[in-house]
Amino acid sequence: MMITSETSSVPGFVAELVRAANEVDRLTASEIESLLLRAMTTVRDLREQAGIPGSGTQHDAIVRLDIATKGVVTFTHESNSAFLREAADLVRTLWIIVDSGTVVTLKPSR
Repeated sequence: MMITSETSSVPGFVAELVRAANEVDRLTASEIESLLLRAMTTVRDLREQAGIPGSGTQHDAIVRLDIATKGVVTFTHESNSAFLREAADLVRTLWIIVDSGTVVTLKPSR
């Protein structure tokens, strides 16, 4: 999926994530899982467009979101709210990078 500024609903999705984080007690576990899965896909796509590789470690945002998605039913409302806020921040930040036309290039370490 290629996200472009002309056709994107990324800002709307960020707003949806923030609303969900603020009203997490009104959501079902399935709804939270769905939002986090959408966030994972969006973050992955935006990182790819910006040239930002994932590390695949526990410090990788995608890995953290995956853990959050799988544990929604066991986490507290506060934890789920924090995961949704983190997802919103990741998507928003990456969207700003992609929308600005910035592309990250990494040089191999010596």
